[in-house]
Amino acid sequence: MAAPKGNLQDNLKKLEGFLAPLRENGVLNHIGGKKVPAASGATFDNHSPVDESLVCSVARSSAQDVDAAAKAAKEAFPAWRDMPATERRKILHRIADGIVERAEEIAFLECQDTGQALRFMSKAALRGAENFRFFADRAPSARDGRSLPSPTLLNITTRVPIGPVGVITPWNTPFMLSTWKIAPALAAGCTVVHKPAEFSPVTASLLLEIAENAGLPAGVWNLVNGYGEDAGKALTEHRDIKAIAFVGESRTGSMIMKQGADTLKRVHFELGGKNPVIVFEDADIDRALDAAIFMIYSLNGERCTSSSRLLVQSSIRDAFQEKLVERINRIKVGHPLDPQTEIGPLIHKTHFDKVTSYFDVARAEGATIAAGGEALDCEGHYVKPTLFTGARRDMRIAQEEIFGPVLTAISFETEQEALEIANGVEYGLTGYVWTNDLTRALRFTDRLEAGMIWVNSENVRHLPTPFGGVKSSGIGRDGGDWSFEFYMEQKHIGLATGQHAIPRLGA
Repeated sequence: MAAPKGNLQDNLKKLEGFLAPLRENGVLNHIGGKKVPAASGATFDNHSPVDESLVCSVARSSAQDVDAAAKAAKEAFPAWRDMPATERRKILHRIADGIVERAEEIAFLECQDTGQALRFMSKAALRGAENFRFFADRAPSARDGRSLPSPTLLNITTRVPIGPVGVITPWNTPFMLSTWKIAPALAAGCTVVHKPAEFSPVTASLLLEIAENAGLPAGVWNLVNGYGEDAGKALTEHRDIKAIAFVGESRTGSMIMKQGADTLKRVHFELGGKNPVIVFEDADIDRALDAAIFMIYSLNGERCTSSSRLLVQSSIRDAFQEKLVERINRIKVGHPLDPQTEIGPLIHKTHFDKVTSYFDVARAEGATIAAGGEALDCEGHYVKPTLFTGARRDMRIAQEEIFGPVLTAISFETEQEALEIANGVEYGLTGYVWTNDLTRALRFTDRLEAGMIWVNSENVRHLPTPFGGVKSSGIGRDGGDWSFEFYMEQKHIGLATGQHAIPRLGA
């Protein structure tokens, strides 16, 4: 991926212009078409992982704010549900246009808020616009059903939007992931209450501003900022919220399911992963190397689909790992707005401490730190891209989701051993298989426990395909028609085609 044009100093000047209104006004809630502070007046400070500088203050919502947002979404729902889908489509396309117009602002703020490198965030806004356009064009057919005739009835199905929904998004690539959840909800005819992650709240407010400037009616989309234990819990327990779409840790997903149980809340979870990339000796080694490096070290390794376990056949292990170490040591760590940067700082001190703690875990378990394994001595939460070699399948570094630029390498002898190692974790989000043996690829992917698998490829997203995991990696699927299956209810209507015999009781 080519670096963006420009230089760090020019980008820092641009950033100051984008940050000025945030520093003056802070990030507010957005309820019923109005920007409002938390009802209590409470705020929390949002600091940049780049250097711990203050980005802005953020409204800290309570159950009172969530209740107001849920009521606004409930009130706006009938009109939005009944609006002709072709009109909803126009609005969603205008939202996409607004995103494109402010793409640079979104990218720069995302870099400062999350620590992600500009070379990746420069495309994030455009991917968000693509999400809105994709689901906008599907809105007119969202209610389409099937005709299922029987001997006595014409059975037809249709779908209707489920109602107001809650969307809780994570701190990694928050802008793009917000659009991935919210665009299909709006296209289906649902109204939304969105709670972004407290570590990266900035672009959610910008996105909602773009939406209402594009003509989205007040109350259709509402924003509440705050912490999971306050705003998040209130949202998952609120009776007027019919479903929760959540992206984040598996443990948090379990908590949300419990909190929504009393109101029989429908849930959609995209959770953690410990995804394997399996390299067989007959693979195209150079391409496999490029893909393995990209899928763990891009986006700071803070991505659910990262290939955090490298399973390499023992016959090519030494040669592959030698090339791998050489490449890892050349990865550029730096300021996220430097166009040359490939890895920026980790999102927060709490997460930085978690990731770096695994360096000691690896040493204690007897693995070798072949590259990295230390923090950089500078401001901000920077770590060197890291490779653990000589790992065993039962080590913590091979079982637990680290969620940083850290790769654990494990060797295998046979196809069966590779499969056992790949499946031997609690997660099952993605898998990456590298082989030129077609029959092996078919056998292996059939038995690999993962919701998404790529053969001889990195993760290449195609919007009509299902996105999601198995085991502790999630419940449900996003993408294409699968998104509508979550945000809509199926309805069956049976029409009698004649005067069939009806049993007569008590006649």
